[in-house]
Amino acid sequence: METKIMDAKSGLSFAASLIQSGQLVAFPTETVYGLGANALDADACRDIFLAKGRPADNPLIVHIPHRENVDEMISTPLSELVNQLLEAYWPGPLTIVVPASGVVPLVVRGGLDTVAIRCPDHPVAQALMELSARPIAAPSANRSGRPSPTTAEDVYEDLMGRIPLILDAGCTVFGLESTVVDVTRDPPVLLRPGAITRQQLEEFLGPVVLADNGTTARAPGMKYRHYAPSAPVWWWNTSDVEELRTRWDALEKHSGRPYALLASQETQRALRPALFYNLGDNDRTVAQNMFHGLRTLDRYHPAAIIVCWAQSSGLGEAILNRLRKAAELGDAGDVDGN
Repeated sequence: METKIMDAKSGLSFAASLIQSGQLVAFPTETVYGLGANALDADACRDIFLAKGRPADNPLIVHIPHRENVDEMISTPLSELVNQLLEAYWPGPLTIVVPASGVVPLVVRGGLDTVAIRCPDHPVAQALMELSARPIAAPSANRSGRPSPTTAEDVYEDLMGRIPLILDAGCTVFGLESTVVDVTRDPPVLLRPGAITRQQLEEFLGPVVLADNGTTARAPGMKYRHYAPSAPVWWWNTSDVEELRTRWDALEKHSGRPYALLASQETQRALRPALFYNLGDNDRTVAQNMFHGLRTLDRYHPAAIIVCWAQSSGLGEAILNRLRKAAELGDAGDVDGN
Protein backbone atom coordinates (compact mmCIF):
# COMPACT_ATOMS: atom_id res chain seq x y z
CA MET A 1 0.00 0.00 0.00
CA GLU A 2 1.24 3.48 -0.87
CA THR A 3 1.06 5.95 2.00
CA LYS A 4 0.50 9.56 0.97
CA ILE A 5 1.32 12.62 3.06
CA MET A 6 -0.94 15.52 2.13
CA ASP A 7 -1.24 19.03 3.48
CA ALA A 8 -4.15 19.02 5.89
CA LYS A 9 -6.18 21.65 4.03
CA SER A 10 -5.82 20.19 0.54
CA GLY A 11 -6.24 16.60 1.73
CA LEU A 12 -9.34 16.97 3.90
CA SER A 13 -11.94 15.98 1.32
CA PHE A 14 -9.96 12.91 0.31
CA ALA A 15 -9.47 12.00 3.97
CA ALA A 16 -13.20 12.29 4.67
CA SER A 17 -14.00 10.03 1.72
CA LEU A 18 -11.56 7.43 3.07
CA ILE A 19 -13.21 7.51 6.50
CA GLN A 20 -16.65 7.12 4.92
CA SER A 21 -15.47 4.13 2.88
CA GLY A 22 -14.11 2.29 5.94
CA GLN A 23 -10.41 3.12 5.52
CA LEU A 24 -7.82 4.64 7.86
CA VAL A 25 -6.45 8.17 8.03
CA ALA A 26 -3.74 9.62 10.27
CA PHE A 27 -4.61 13.15 11.32
CA PRO A 28 -3.40 15.81 13.76
CA THR A 29 -5.01 16.66 17.08
CA GLU A 30 -3.83 19.15 19.68
CA THR A 31 -2.23 16.29 21.66
CA VAL A 32 -0.57 13.87 19.19
CA TYR A 33 -1.37 12.52 15.72
CA GLY A 34 -4.20 9.99 15.72
CA LEU A 35 -4.94 7.00 13.50
CA GLY A 36 -8.63 7.28 12.71
CA ALA A 37 -11.50 5.18 11.38
CA ASN A 38 -15.27 5.44 11.47
CA ALA A 39 -15.98 4.67 15.14
CA LEU A 40 -19.27 2.94 14.28
CA ASP A 41 -17.70 0.60 11.69
CA ALA A 42 -16.33 -2.44 13.54
CA ASP A 43 -14.39 -3.75 10.54
CA ALA A 44 -12.69 -0.40 9.94
CA CYS A 45 -11.73 -0.18 13.62
CA ARG A 46 -10.24 -3.68 13.52
CA ASP A 47 -7.93 -2.37 10.81
CA ILE A 48 -6.57 0.16 13.32
CA PHE A 49 -5.41 -2.70 15.54
CA LEU A 50 -3.82 -4.47 12.54
CA ALA A 51 -2.01 -1.36 11.29
CA LYS A 52 -0.60 -0.57 14.73
CA GLY A 53 0.06 -4.14 15.88
CA ARG A 54 -2.13 -3.24 18.85
CA PRO A 55 -3.52 -5.81 21.33
CA ALA A 56 -7.29 -6.24 20.92
CA ASP A 57 -7.99 -5.63 24.62
CA ASN A 58 -6.57 -2.09 24.46
CA PRO A 59 -9.59 0.26 24.03
CA LEU A 60 -9.76 3.06 21.47
CA ILE A 61 -10.86 6.65 22.10
CA VAL A 62 -13.91 7.89 20.19
CA HIS A 63 -13.53 11.47 18.95
CA ILE A 64 -16.68 13.57 18.49
CA PRO A 65 -17.08 17.06 17.02
CA HIS A 66 -19.54 18.52 19.56
CA ARG A 67 -20.35 17.98 23.22
CA GLU A 68 -23.95 17.01 22.46
CA ASN A 69 -22.71 14.09 20.32
CA VAL A 70 -21.77 12.26 23.51
CA ASP A 71 -25.40 11.42 24.23
CA GLU A 72 -25.71 8.76 21.50
CA MET A 73 -22.55 7.03 22.75
CA ILE A 74 -23.59 6.53 26.38
CA SER A 75 -26.11 4.32 28.12
CA THR A 76 -26.79 6.61 31.10
CA PRO A 77 -26.90 10.43 31.29
CA LEU A 78 -23.84 12.33 32.50
CA SER A 79 -23.95 13.83 35.96
CA GLU A 80 -24.15 17.58 36.43
CA LEU A 81 -20.56 17.62 37.73
CA VAL A 82 -19.28 15.84 34.61
CA ASN A 83 -21.25 18.21 32.39
CA GLN A 84 -19.64 21.15 34.14
CA LEU A 85 -16.21 19.60 33.60
CA LEU A 86 -16.91 19.20 29.87
CA GLU A 87 -18.20 22.75 29.66
CA ALA A 88 -14.82 23.90 30.95
CA TYR A 89 -12.49 21.62 28.97
CA TRP A 90 -14.24 20.48 25.78
CA PRO A 91 -13.13 20.81 23.11
CA GLY A 92 -9.70 19.98 24.50
CA PRO A 93 -7.23 17.33 25.70
CA LEU A 94 -9.64 15.55 28.04
CA THR A 95 -11.11 12.05 27.62
CA ILE A 96 -13.91 10.70 29.80
CA VAL A 97 -14.70 7.01 30.31
CA VAL A 98 -18.46 6.47 30.52
CA PRO A 99 -20.99 3.59 30.23
CA ALA A 100 -21.26 2.68 26.54
CA SER A 101 -24.41 2.43 24.51
CA GLY A 102 -24.94 -0.41 22.05
CA VAL A 103 -24.07 1.85 19.11
CA VAL A 104 -20.35 1.65 19.98
CA PRO A 105 -18.80 -1.58 18.59
CA LEU A 106 -17.27 -3.96 21.12
CA VAL A 107 -13.92 -3.82 19.31
CA VAL A 108 -13.71 -0.07 20.00
CA ARG A 109 -14.36 -0.67 23.70
CA GLY A 110 -11.72 -3.38 24.04
CA GLY A 111 -14.47 -5.80 25.10
CA LEU A 112 -15.62 -3.60 28.01
CA ASP A 113 -18.99 -2.06 28.87
CA THR A 114 -17.47 1.43 28.85
CA VAL A 115 -16.26 3.78 26.13
CA ALA A 116 -13.58 6.51 26.16
CA ILE A 117 -14.74 9.72 24.47
CA ARG A 118 -13.22 13.11 23.77
CA CYS A 119 -13.88 16.23 21.72
CA PRO A 120 -10.55 17.39 20.22
CA ASP A 121 -9.58 21.04 19.93
CA HIS A 122 -7.87 21.03 16.55
CA PRO A 123 -9.33 22.54 13.38
CA VAL A 124 -8.22 19.63 11.17
CA ALA A 125 -9.67 16.99 13.48
CA GLN A 126 -12.90 18.96 13.74
CA ALA A 127 -13.12 19.45 9.97
CA LEU A 128 -12.45 15.76 9.29
CA MET A 129 -15.33 14.73 11.56
CA GLU A 130 -17.65 17.31 10.06
CA LEU A 131 -16.84 16.41 6.44
CA SER A 132 -17.02 12.67 7.01
CA ALA A 133 -20.13 13.03 9.23
CA ARG A 134 -18.74 10.26 11.42
CA PRO A 135 -17.38 9.97 14.95
CA ILE A 136 -13.77 8.84 14.64
CA ALA A 137 -12.09 6.18 16.76
CA ALA A 138 -8.41 7.03 17.01
CA PRO A 139 -5.46 5.92 19.12
CA SER A 140 -2.07 7.52 18.53
CA ALA A 141 -0.78 6.99 14.98
CA ASN A 142 2.30 4.93 15.81
CA ARG A 143 3.29 1.29 15.92
CA SER A 144 2.15 -0.16 19.23
CA GLY A 145 4.67 0.50 22.01
CA ARG A 146 6.57 3.23 20.13
CA PRO A 147 6.73 6.91 21.16
CA SER A 148 3.56 8.72 20.13
CA PRO A 149 3.90 10.83 16.96
CA THR A 150 3.90 14.63 17.13
CA THR A 151 4.64 15.22 13.41
CA ALA A 152 3.47 13.68 10.14
CA GLU A 153 7.03 12.42 9.60
CA ASP A 154 6.83 10.47 12.87
CA VAL A 155 3.67 8.79 11.62
CA TYR A 156 5.25 7.94 8.28
CA GLU A 157 8.25 6.39 10.01
CA ASP A 158 6.00 3.89 11.80
CA LEU A 159 3.07 3.36 9.43
CA MET A 160 4.47 3.72 5.92
CA GLY A 161 2.80 1.11 3.71
CA ARG A 162 0.18 0.31 6.35
CA ILE A 163 -2.28 3.20 5.85
CA PRO A 164 -3.32 5.18 2.76
CA LEU A 165 -3.11 8.78 4.05
CA ILE A 166 -1.46 11.08 6.58
CA LEU A 167 -2.78 14.64 6.94
CA ASP A 168 0.11 16.99 7.72
CA ALA A 169 -0.53 20.07 9.87
CA GLY A 170 2.90 20.46 11.43
CA CYS A 171 3.83 19.80 15.05
CA THR A 172 1.16 19.16 17.65
CA VAL A 173 0.67 21.63 20.50
CA PHE A 174 0.71 19.55 23.70
CA GLY A 175 2.90 16.63 22.64
CA LEU A 176 1.35 14.19 25.14
CA GLU A 177 -1.88 12.23 24.83
CA SER A 178 -5.09 13.43 26.47
CA THR A 179 -5.96 13.15 30.12
CA VAL A 180 -8.29 10.17 30.69
CA VAL A 181 -10.64 10.09 33.68
CA ASP A 182 -13.07 7.28 34.49
CA VAL A 183 -16.25 8.96 35.73
CA THR A 184 -18.08 5.64 36.19
CA ARG A 185 -16.20 5.16 39.47
CA ASP A 186 -16.72 6.88 42.83
CA PRO A 187 -14.39 8.59 43.39
CA PRO A 188 -13.41 9.14 39.74
CA VAL A 189 -10.14 7.51 38.65
CA LEU A 190 -7.42 9.25 36.67
CA LEU A 191 -6.46 6.50 34.22
CA ARG A 192 -3.92 8.56 32.26
CA PRO A 193 -2.51 11.96 33.29
CA GLY A 194 -2.32 14.64 30.62
CA ALA A 195 -2.49 18.38 30.01
CA ILE A 196 -5.65 18.66 32.13
CA THR A 197 -4.17 17.99 35.55
CA ARG A 198 -5.62 16.07 38.46
CA GLN A 199 -5.97 19.36 40.35
CA GLN A 200 -8.07 20.80 37.52
CA LEU A 201 -10.28 17.71 37.47
CA GLU A 202 -10.82 17.93 41.22
CA GLU A 203 -12.15 21.48 40.93
CA PHE A 204 -15.24 19.92 39.32
CA LEU A 205 -15.32 16.29 40.41
CA GLY A 206 -14.02 16.42 43.96
CA PRO A 207 -11.29 13.93 44.97
CA VAL A 208 -9.83 12.00 42.02
CA VAL A 209 -7.61 8.96 42.63
CA LEU A 210 -4.75 7.84 40.43
CA ALA A 211 -5.02 4.42 38.78
CA ASP A 212 -2.77 1.68 40.13
CA ASN A 213 -1.72 -1.74 38.88
CA GLY A 214 -5.03 -3.25 40.01
CA THR A 215 -7.21 -0.79 38.06
CA THR A 216 -9.18 -2.21 35.12
CA ALA A 217 -7.62 -0.95 31.87
CA ARG A 218 -10.55 1.08 30.52
CA ALA A 219 -8.35 3.43 28.47
CA PRO A 220 -5.29 3.34 26.19
CA GLY A 221 -1.81 3.45 27.68
CA MET A 222 -2.56 1.35 30.77
CA LYS A 223 -1.23 -2.03 29.63
CA TYR A 224 1.97 -3.18 28.00
CA ARG A 225 5.10 -1.18 27.32
CA HIS A 226 4.43 2.22 25.75
CA TYR A 227 6.22 5.25 24.37
CA ALA A 228 9.55 3.42 23.98
CA PRO A 229 12.22 3.86 21.30
CA SER A 230 14.54 1.00 20.36
CA ALA A 231 17.38 2.28 22.56
CA PRO A 232 17.10 1.90 26.34
CA VAL A 233 15.72 4.99 28.10
CA TRP A 234 17.29 5.99 31.42
CA TRP A 235 15.80 8.79 33.49
CA TRP A 236 17.89 10.95 35.82
CA ASN A 237 15.52 12.63 38.25
CA THR A 238 17.52 15.73 39.14
CA SER A 239 18.28 19.24 37.94
CA ASP A 240 21.53 19.52 39.91
CA VAL A 241 24.16 20.23 37.25
CA GLU A 242 27.12 19.02 39.31
CA GLU A 243 25.38 15.71 40.05
CA LEU A 244 24.54 15.31 36.38
CA ARG A 245 28.12 16.03 35.32
CA THR A 246 29.49 13.44 37.76
CA ARG A 247 27.08 10.77 36.56
CA TRP A 248 27.69 11.58 32.89
CA ASP A 249 31.47 11.43 33.24
CA ALA A 250 31.24 8.05 34.98
CA LEU A 251 28.92 6.75 32.27
CA GLU A 252 31.09 7.72 29.33
CA LYS A 253 34.11 5.89 30.74
CA HIS A 254 32.37 2.54 30.37
CA SER A 255 31.05 2.55 26.81
CA GLY A 256 32.44 2.43 23.31
CA ARG A 257 29.18 3.79 21.90
CA PRO A 258 27.91 7.32 22.51
CA TYR A 259 25.04 8.02 24.84
CA ALA A 260 22.31 10.44 23.79
CA LEU A 261 21.11 13.26 26.01
CA LEU A 262 17.52 14.52 26.14
CA ALA A 263 17.72 17.52 28.45
CA SER A 264 17.77 21.30 28.72
CA GLN A 265 20.36 23.43 26.95
CA GLU A 266 21.83 24.30 30.34
CA THR A 267 22.49 20.61 30.91
CA GLN A 268 23.91 20.25 27.39
CA ARG A 269 26.42 23.03 28.06
CA ALA A 270 27.55 21.25 31.23
CA LEU A 271 27.81 17.72 29.82
CA ARG A 272 28.76 18.38 26.16
CA PRO A 273 27.25 15.19 24.69
CA ALA A 274 27.88 14.06 21.13
CA LEU A 275 24.14 13.40 20.66
CA PHE A 276 21.64 15.89 22.04
CA TYR A 277 18.02 17.00 21.69
CA ASN A 278 16.67 20.03 23.52
CA LEU A 279 13.97 18.91 25.96
CA GLY A 280 13.30 22.45 27.16
CA ASP A 281 13.49 24.07 30.57
CA ASN A 282 9.86 23.92 31.79
CA ASP A 283 7.20 21.24 31.95
CA ARG A 284 5.22 22.63 29.03
CA THR A 285 8.16 22.39 26.63
CA VAL A 286 9.24 19.05 28.12
CA ALA A 287 5.79 17.64 27.30
CA GLN A 288 5.93 19.06 23.77
CA ASN A 289 9.43 17.80 23.01
CA MET A 290 9.80 14.47 24.79
CA PHE A 291 8.34 12.04 22.24
CA HIS A 292 9.91 13.71 19.22
CA GLY A 293 13.22 13.92 21.07
CA LEU A 294 13.15 10.19 21.85
CA ARG A 295 12.44 9.40 18.21
CA THR A 296 15.11 11.77 16.86
CA LEU A 297 17.88 10.51 19.14
CA ASP A 298 16.91 6.87 18.57
CA ARG A 299 17.79 7.20 14.89
CA TYR A 300 21.48 7.47 15.87
CA HIS A 301 21.38 4.07 17.65
CA PRO A 302 22.88 5.31 20.93
CA ALA A 303 23.93 3.03 23.79
CA ALA A 304 21.04 4.59 25.72
CA ILE A 305 18.99 7.79 25.81
CA ILE A 306 19.50 9.71 29.05
CA VAL A 307 16.51 11.89 29.98
CA CYS A 308 17.33 14.60 32.52
CA TRP A 309 14.18 15.97 34.12
CA ALA A 310 13.37 16.66 37.76
CA GLN A 311 10.03 15.21 38.88
CA SER A 312 7.32 17.81 39.47
CA SER A 313 3.58 18.05 40.13
CA GLY A 314 0.75 19.28 37.87
CA LEU A 315 1.70 18.56 34.25
CA GLY A 316 4.72 16.73 35.64
CA GLU A 317 2.41 13.87 36.61
CA ALA A 318 1.75 13.23 32.90
CA ILE A 319 5.43 13.49 32.00
CA LEU A 320 6.31 11.06 34.79
CA ASN A 321 3.65 8.60 33.57
CA ARG A 322 5.18 8.53 30.07
CA LEU A 323 8.76 8.33 31.28
CA ARG A 324 8.00 5.41 33.57
CA LYS A 325 6.52 3.45 30.69
CA ALA A 326 9.26 4.39 28.21
CA ALA A 327 11.96 3.39 30.70
CA GLU A 328 9.99 0.39 32.06
CA LEU A 329 9.97 1.87 35.55
CA GLY A 330 7.77 0.90 38.45
CA ASP A 331 7.32 3.24 41.40
CA ALA A 332 11.03 3.38 42.19
CA GLY A 333 11.54 6.51 40.09
CA ASP A 334 15.03 7.42 38.91
CA VAL A 335 17.03 4.85 36.96
CA ASP A 336 20.48 5.05 35.45
CA GLY A 337 20.74 1.61 33.85
CA ASN A 338 23.82 0.58 35.83
